[in-house]
Amino acid sequence: MTDVFDMAWLIIAFPIIGLLINLIFGRRMSERAIGAVASLAAGAAFLVSLGVVVALIGMAPEARVEGVDVPLYTFFHIGETEIAFGLKLDALSATMLMVVTFVGSLIHVYAIGYMHGDPRVQRFFIYLNLFMAAMLTLVLADNYLMMFFGWEGVGLCSFLLIGFWFEKDANGDAARKAMVANRIGDWGVMLAMLAMFVGVGTLQFNEVFERAEHGEFSALLATGVTLLLFLGVTGKSAQIPLYVWLPDAMAGPTPVSALIHAATMVTAGVYLIARSEPIFHLAPEVQGFVGVAGAVTALFAGSIAVAQFDIKKVLAYSTVSQLGFMVSAVGMGALVAGIFHLLTHAFFKALLFLGAGSVIHGVEHGHHHLSSHSSHSSHDSHHEAPFDPQDMRNMGGLWNRMPVTKWVYLVGALSLAGIVPLAGFWSKDEILLEATALNQAAFVLLLIAAGFTAFYMTRQVLMIFFGKPKSEAAAHAAESPKVMTIPLIVLAFFSATVGLINAPGLSLFSTWLEGEAHGEFNVWLAAGATALALFAIGAGYVVYRPREAPGALDDPLRKTGSIFTVLNRKYAIDEIYDLLFIRPFKRLARVLADVVDGRFWHDWFHDVVVASTFNRLADWTAFPLDKGVVDRFFDGVGHAVRRSAGEMRRLQTGYVRNYALVVLMGVVAIVVWFAWRVFGQ
Repeated sequence: MTDVFDMAWLIIAFPIIGLLINLIFGRRMSERAIGAVASLAAGAAFLVSLGVVVALIGMAPEARVEGVDVPLYTFFHIGETEIAFGLKLDALSATMLMVVTFVGSLIHVYAIGYMHGDPRVQRFFIYLNLFMAAMLTLVLADNYLMMFFGWEGVGLCSFLLIGFWFEKDANGDAARKAMVANRIGDWGVMLAMLAMFVGVGTLQFNEVFERAEHGEFSALLATGVTLLLFLGVTGKSAQIPLYVWLPDAMAGPTPVSALIHAATMVTAGVYLIARSEPIFHLAPEVQGFVGVAGAVTALFAGSIAVAQFDIKKVLAYSTVSQLGFMVSAVGMGALVAGIFHLLTHAFFKALLFLGAGSVIHGVEHGHHHLSSHSSHSSHDSHHEAPFDPQDMRNMGGLWNRMPVTKWVYLVGALSLAGIVPLAGFWSKDEILLEATALNQAAFVLLLIAAGFTAFYMTRQVLMIFFGKPKSEAAAHAAESPKVMTIPLIVLAFFSATVGLINAPGLSLFSTWLEGEAHGEFNVWLAAGATALALFAIGAGYVVYRPREAPGALDDPLRKTGSIFTVLNRKYAIDEIYDLLFIRPFKRLARVLADVVDGRFWHDWFHDVVVASTFNRLADWTAFPLDKGVVDRFFDGVGHAVRRSAGEMRRLQTGYVRNYALVVLMGVVAIVVWFAWRVFGQ
């Protein structure tokens, strides 16, 4: 058993080995070989993770919950405080390991087919392995500082993968938006770590939680730390007000959407709250606030999903909504319910995103098929509006065209809607049950959000698969290759069955995570939630059932007028943020650029202030002060500023590797300074 724990560092090492092989030898390898190396690296990490889980199962429940700490490397000491990197192997981290490595491995295999033909496939799989290494570091770290390294790493990989197809400006904008929103949240986590270090003198999980239990956290410190940590959660796990980056992140390739924005990265905030539960327990007011905030996010995002047309945008807002369920649960103290929903959501949402990718792939196949035929007979195709394969208004009639995708997608949709006995039913019902006792306001909001979920998934399934094809591309769509459909079938199986591990009478997951079976199954609540879901599905069918009427609206809900418009425009939150923050920031940036570039000195200060003053003086003295003195002096200043600005511009290359080198040099400098302070005195 000890040998398995001692080998746990390989879980992080294997993805790093995979990316290094592809980085060094990738140019001489085929794209399938590159994908195979990355997938094998992810699969190897899964096998070691499985060994860790088996070893933990063999331990006593109390020991499994407390976990095993595996020290790896001590960087240096600050007084009595050790700055080190070690692994935390317990039931919580092992659950996250299985989600990241198993679902991640399936997505890697799927990506081999999805990214076929992409000219930068080598770079894509390097980024994908790098993401897994960073996420696994976040999950396995035994202290807040090393967890934060992984936290920042997944943020960097998100930026790189969202903007992977950077030829489109919208993709680059989405990547920058994700980076900025996450940086705001990261600022909160950094301040929380600083407050903990000053307040209790350590960042090691075990020591922090032990001191929390022994009353060394004051009420003010506990409240401040938990609020700052929640700020980080709003960024990484896309909660109000920093949720705006995640829907735009769908600009990245579909495997990215599934891996980062459904199954792993966005759940990092949920994991952070769950890991920090002993501190949150000391701040009940914050727990109540987080519970309601998550529930508001769930309802808010679910209402927006009702009126979107992009197949991935619907799933993106659904992800924000489901993250609201998880954050609300772990925030109010229902740890098992929140992590259980994280587990089930990883399967059915990854299934839906990859299923959406299969649909897009099939519709694009139909579009390319038509284009190849029409190019020989018509020269007018370039005058047509660009075809959007992600717009559900261009789909329809795919039920007979995609025989595998239709069934797996239906399983994922019903699981997300909370239909018994699929996985989503068990985890969502448990959250609602916990909310009835812990937070009544959150319960009401989450129940309504659950109704929205069933409605918008019914809408999506009907628009995609039923009725007549709404475009020639949909009419000629084809099923995806097996390298894409086999992972879908595996995910569909788990989306249907994984929820049973915490079904009444078993309670395996609660026993696993907390060492004992607890919680009751409320038949009336389960029946009521199921009835609500079935009612929402029925309402969705009535509104979106296939129609033959000519000239029908692209969406029947448009008849509601301004209500649909508000939801379709996402409550204009992006426009409000643009008005309040982005435009003023850009104006300030332009002003500062003018100052640095010398325009301020010449165009305003010189021409308006100095020149006009000296011209008046020259009129009195008849001496050419403007040309003879002022122009020469200020033109010289302007040229000097321009030259210095030009030299400074060379530092702004736009290459992430250069910026990473500067960050590394800064980290080394800080380490050297700390070492000198500690050992040099």
